[in-house]
Amino acid sequence: MLVTFGLWSLQAKDTQTEMNKNATETLRVGVVGLVHTHVHWILGREPQDDIEIVGIVEPNRQLAQQYSDQHGYSMDIVFDTLDEMVKATNPEAVTAFNTIYDHLEVVEYCAPKGIHVMVEKPLAVNLEHAKKMEALAKKYGIALLTNYETSWYGSNYKAYEMVKKEDKIGPLRRMLFHTGHPGPIEIGCNPEFLEWLTDPVLNGGGALTDFGCYGANLATWFLEGAEPLTVSCTTQQLKPDMYPKVEDDATIVLTYPKAQVIIQASWNWSHNRKDMEVYGTNGYVVCKNGTDMEILEDEKKGSYPLTAKALKQGYHDPFALLQKVVKEGYQLTPFDVSSLENNMRVMQILEAAKQASVSGKTIEWKQFFSN
Repeated sequence: MLVTFGLWSLQAKDTQTEMNKNATETLRVGVVGLVHTHVHWILGREPQDDIEIVGIVEPNRQLAQQYSDQHGYSMDIVFDTLDEMVKATNPEAVTAFNTIYDHLEVVEYCAPKGIHVMVEKPLAVNLEHAKKMEALAKKYGIALLTNYETSWYGSNYKAYEMVKKEDKIGPLRRMLFHTGHPGPIEIGCNPEFLEWLTDPVLNGGGALTDFGCYGANLATWFLEGAEPLTVSCTTQQLKPDMYPKVEDDATIVLTYPKAQVIIQASWNWSHNRKDMEVYGTNGYVVCKNGTDMEILEDEKKGSYPLTAKALKQGYHDPFALLQKVVKEGYQLTPFDVSSLENNMRVMQILEAAKQASVSGKTIEWKQFFSN
């Protein structure tokens, strides 16, 4: 039994021709891993016509059964290995919800077979893995996308429009990101997720990796892929009894010729948050969440609230985008938040931030990456 999920629906057509056309546009997707709880995003989507989940890879049968009971997919489409799933179901693309460390293995298997890949953020566990993934994607011509929750916030796109296209606040000078939550244990992450999320090898770090990537991704988008001049980073273990192997708090500071970016990534916030503040020479745009915003264009006139509209159907979630890229040849704009070029820059930023934290010194970008 196959379970179909989707994002955008076409208007009903009576002719068999239109029905057949719609069927050919459906993307056959395999889900690799269930140990990343963001997998509920794809498993819980309302049934539509853009994607069809044809197989799931998860050797933990108990976990697979648990999610089967929750979401209603048949255990007949669950396989122990990626090789078994691909040979049995022939997916056109896969979405990786396994450990960050295992993203490379997914691309190593899928790229030579022409199977497109979308991974959950960040792109890779470290820059070395990311470079190998990039090389494989380019060699075999597959799409390699990275998914972030914030990629689908209407507020972030409205902010981009106001700052980059409408010049509402003047030239960009400063960006602040506050990302994280009270901690993965505190918010009740399941054991299968915690096992690797708090492991420095499988996750590449703690809060720095988990939440530092969000700000790096959005800043790279706004700054059109610009390389920072310097990278500074301070990390702390505020809860070593709970997270003995990794940092639970990180502050990254990026300097650019005419702007500064501050990323506060933490498992020590009082609440769940993914918000952004963008400051220009004469005003600011604050994205409090995915919809609520506060805008200041002129200090004399004061600020005003704004509610961002949801993104256009077909472009408002990762799986619809994957369908458009693979089936319709949709081209991402340069340094789009989901793009490989953006997320290679993110991996560079995280790599430099880790080194800055270890050394206690500010990293000079060009010197660091010329070595």
